[in-house]
Amino acid sequence: MNIDIIFKIAAIGILITVICQILKKSDRDDIATLVSLAGLIIVLTFVISMIADLFESIKNIFNLY
Repeated sequence: MNIDIIFKIAAIGILITVICQILKKSDRDDIATLVSLAGLIIVLTFVISMIADLFESIKNIFNLY
């Protein structure tokens, strides 16, 4: 497993948190919610691709299909 993906996810989390805090301080709660939702979707795309690679590796190891 590559450690770079963990750093990318952490960096996205920190960036989204800072942006949300700035938006909440300026009374833009609706936009802050959308930004946090967008960050969640970005991280989920990383995780879904990693899970797909895991299943592909399992298929190759056990000679399935």
